[in-house]
Amino acid sequence: MNKELEMKVADAIRDPKNVGEMPDADSVGTVGNSECGEMLRMWVKYKEKDGEKIIDKASFQSFGCETAIAVASLATELIKGKTADEAIELKPEELSGELGPLPPMKIHCAELVQGALRSALSPQEKEMKTQSADQPGNKLSPTLQDSLNQGQSQSGGELKIKFLDEQN
Repeated sequence: MNKELEMKVADAIRDPKNVGEMPDADSVGTVGNSECGEMLRMWVKYKEKDGEKIIDKASFQSFGCETAIAVASLATELIKGKTADEAIELKPEELSGELGPLPPMKIHCAELVQGALRSALSPQEKEMKTQSADQPGNKLSPTLQDSLNQGQSQSGGELKIKFLDEQN
């Protein structure tokens, strides 16, 4: 990765936007593989504007490299105000926004974000009604860590997460 892109990624992850679960989301999409360690979950909330349903806000959680986190942060800002159809049509190079073109070894990061977005905005998701966690019998959708733990328990492994201190 060139120095300019490294600096842009570092700037984007220094203060990532829209990180974390969104309990009142209208849809949720998850992509990735717990075996390789890269997973991304995206939450989307809509609002009505001029008789049209548009994306009001989006958030994400990611277990992945810095570039994937940077792209996800930029993408959650980029899709605000778009319809689901407009957002689902965005290409990976558009989702990477101000980072500019990604080198071939990092294109998968933008594709990961695109996959989570498409999963959240897919027709099957749109048909499903989001259920509130406080309704009897309803359960919040699993967190990204829950999904990773599920994959690890099925493969017989144990997930360990180590948080880095800011001085590293």
